[in-house]
Amino acid sequence: MIVVLSLAGCTVGPDYSPQAAPVPSKYKELKGWKVATPGDGPGRGDWWSFYRDPKLAVLLKQVEISNQTVAASAAAYEEARALIREAQAALFPMVTGNYSFTRTRTGPGAINAQAQTGLSGGVLYTTNYVPQLSATWDLDVWGKVRRQIESNTSAAQAIAADLDYAKLSQQAMLATAYFNLRAADSLRDLLERTVKQYQTTLEIVQNQYKAGYSVTLGDVATARAQVEITQAQAINVGVERAQYEHAIAMLIGRPPAELTIARYPLSGGIPHVPVAVPSTLLERRPDIAAAERTMQEQNALIGVAVAAYYPDISLSGSLEWIGTNPLPFNVANEVWSLGAAGAETLFNGGLTGAQIDAARAAYWQSVANYRQTVLTAFQGVEDQLVAIRLLTRQLAVQQKAVKDARTAVDIYLNQFKAGTVAFTTVVTAEVTLLGDEETELTIRQDLFLASVTLIEDLGGGWDTHLLPAQKELVKGFSLLPQL
Repeated sequence: MIVVLSLAGCTVGPDYSPQAAPVPSKYKELKGWKVATPGDGPGRGDWWSFYRDPKLAVLLKQVEISNQTVAASAAAYEEARALIREAQAALFPMVTGNYSFTRTRTGPGAINAQAQTGLSGGVLYTTNYVPQLSATWDLDVWGKVRRQIESNTSAAQAIAADLDYAKLSQQAMLATAYFNLRAADSLRDLLERTVKQYQTTLEIVQNQYKAGYSVTLGDVATARAQVEITQAQAINVGVERAQYEHAIAMLIGRPPAELTIARYPLSGGIPHVPVAVPSTLLERRPDIAAAERTMQEQNALIGVAVAAYYPDISLSGSLEWIGTNPLPFNVANEVWSLGAAGAETLFNGGLTGAQIDAARAAYWQSVANYRQTVLTAFQGVEDQLVAIRLLTRQLAVQQKAVKDARTAVDIYLNQFKAGTVAFTTVVTAEVTLLGDEETELTIRQDLFLASVTLIEDLGGGWDTHLLPAQKELVKGFSLLPQL
């Protein structure tokens, strides 16, 4: 009966019920965005397929395999699984074996002193062999061990979510570095095209100076300086690009010397990412799932602390054989014992109450952390939605500005050839055009980065079904009660 109680008896402490999260009914910035349906989006985890970039896909898949931050998180998850098995072991008896061998020599004097027993003569040798089995079993009558298993299992689920969040974060970092690298390639192309344009202008200025037009050596030097400054800027872009390439190598777990990414400009627009209704964010973000699992972990630890108010009940037993034969396993040589014990703390100066209060405080701390994680997640989504909406509008206006600036350069250059405007007017127009083109590229770059961050804030292709179930984590122990 006691054994049955130990496995299916009462479990003290509060049963877990998830706390409500502050979830809005809709996104403030959702206007103009398509609401996702169950069939939308890429397969689980393959969020990068939105971009239709084979090189990016190859690099991102290597993060899960070789990234060392992900590897550390994977090791932490294996450690958490081992802690579950460690807690499960307390539900079962501990059996130890012992085998002792004793050789005794009795001298003639001791034998003569025992003559009344019929012993006399020379030296007497005796040998005893004692094989022994002993067992102790701390019965989990009040559910302390089961609550610890529940806590450890929830902690393992939280760490599994942390592992997936680490993958998502590292992949988002790689995608960010990748698009920054592509933007650097575009900037390099822009500056090289501008150098060619400035060289053409320099030739025009030199020809007009040689022909005796109203062009000074200062104008020639200014045109030459424009070429040289822009060439220097193009060279400097190589530093930034190389650093982004090194960052990508680190994120896929390779030395920078082993990775070379061919130049290719940042082209096209960002993909349209379907956004689900706000409530689904609780299931789509691994960091939210981890915070929720931490709540159950801390809730179960309250039960562990409460169990200290109740007595510890244990069984013990031993079985041994004593004989002169190395294998004295027979009934005549058998000695066994069986016992039970109970221990109750009568006074500890309020220690147990303090431990329960601490466990409850830790639980409410996890509730606050969970709600803060949810609020931060919604803020992140709203931030990126508004950024993409306004950057898209800004890009359209900036493209018009670039077109007008290019027209101005063409007009002023023709007027300069005709001698109707000074060269400084051409220089000003060309500098304005380059600045506008650089701004256009920066806006497009920011759009790509915002789209990556939005996908990350939406949880990528992740959902809570990817978490290991509690039954999976405690499988193999048929005697365990259902958690």
